[in-house]
Amino acid sequence: MKCPSAAMPTPVVETRMAEDGDFIRRRRQCAHCAKRFTTYERPDLTFPVIVKKDGRRIDYERAKLQASMNPALRKRPVSTEQIDSAPERIEEKLLNPGVREIPSSRIGELVMRELKKLDKVAYVRFASVYRSFEDVDEFRAVVDEIRK
Repeated sequence: MKCPSAAMPTPVVETRMAEDGDFIRRRRQCAHCAKRFTTYERPDLTFPVIVKKDGRRIDYERAKLQASMNPALRKRPVSTEQIDSAPERIEEKLLNPGVREIPSSRIGELVMRELKKLDKVAYVRFASVYRSFEDVDEFRAVVDEIRK
């Protein structure tokens, strides 16, 4: 791994396993400029191809998943750890052996399920955009579902 500042190879100073064992955290220090930085190692997994409503096929991107959840969770009392672990739980479901393609609607449903566990208001925010409510009755139905 090269130093982001000096572009020189860097030795590992410290290695730690994450609490859940899903990744390894490595602290590195550049021998040239003495700056320290952290790298993370995760297994390289192959996710299914996402099939959009219009039939296009795109590669799965974790950043897009997180970006879709962020507006719903903005200014909500949900910890960073909870927000970061939600995509991991969704990805576990996507890595079902033998599935090579998955409809984008399935991912939307998985996101809604995770948001419902994290924060009810975030769930309603996401559902209002995801389901493209046409009138107040559809919105009311989701709120009533939460109240049960």
